[in-house]
Amino acid sequence: MPFDIGSILGTSLADAVGKIISLFKVDPTVALSKQIEIQELQLNLQAQIQNKLQDAISAQIEVNKQEAASSSLFVASWRPFIGWVCGCAFAWVFVLQPLGIFFLAIAGHKVDLPTLDLGQMMPILVGMLGLGTMRTYEKVKQVPGSDKLK
Repeated sequence: MPFDIGSILGTSLADAVGKIISLFKVDPTVALSKQIEIQELQLNLQAQIQNKLQDAISAQIEVNKQEAASSSLFVASWRPFIGWVCGCAFAWVFVLQPLGIFFLAIAGHKVDLPTLDLGQMMPILVGMLGLGTMRTYEKVKQVPGSDKLK
């Protein structure tokens, strides 16, 4: 999906300038040529933004490759660590805590077990699940470095 600066501004730059030009008595051919120039500038700006975004994405991909290829536990294992933390928190909130409260209530003990705020964790977990898919893909395709944590 191409980046559209007009979506940020609420209207296209060419339309905005066209409205301003229409307020003045300007020769229609001059006004049209200026609007065309502005549209060309806007397209060039959008192309430059797209190129910068693509460069940033490519740079992040290279960083991810370097991290995955590292033999250091602290470099290559941070994603699995976050995955385990999120998985444990998810298990606590949806399995362990409710079962603990249930069985303690059956035993006659009313206990308030600690709760976790999943509102802050869920975006991380969802993102990690997406990354987990890529990790599975890497293992299936036998990408170098993907077998270090078997």
